[in-house]
Amino acid sequence: MSFQPQLWVERAGEAVEFYRSASGAIVLHRVGEGDDIVAQLRVGDASFWISAADPDSGRFSPAELNGGPSRTLLVVDEPDAVMSAAVAAGAIAKAGVDDEHGWRLGRIVDPFGHEWEIGRPIGPWPPD
Repeated sequence: MSFQPQLWVERAGEAVEFYRSASGAIVLHRVGEGDDIVAQLRVGDASFWISAADPDSGRFSPAELNGGPSRTLLVVDEPDAVMSAAVAAGAIAKAGVDDEHGWRLGRIVDPFGHEWEIGRPIGPWPPD
C-alpha cells in the first residue's frame, strides 16, 4: 500500500519542470500536452501526481483558494541542499532549515502555491 497525493496546479507542465529542478524528481508517467497533463513523479521512494487545476470539476489550485489546504513533508537525507535547490528553482523560503521538534527542516512555498516542509529526523524516528 502507498499514499500518492495529487497536486492540482495552474501551469502543470511548468510544475513538472520545477519539481525536477527543485528536488530531483523523476517523471514516471505523463499523459497529455502542455499544461493539460497528468504526471506521476518520484522523489526517492515517494511518488506524487501533478495535474491541471479545474475549478469546474472541484479541483482548485492554491491560487484559487488564496492559500493551500495542506502542507506536504518531503523527507530527504540532505534538507539544506534540497531547500537551497528549491529556492534556486523558484520557491519562496518561509522558514530556513533549522533543528525543530526532533527534525532538521525548513519550509517553502513552491511557485504554484503549495507549502512544503523539507527535512529529516535528527535521531531515530518515531521517538520512543
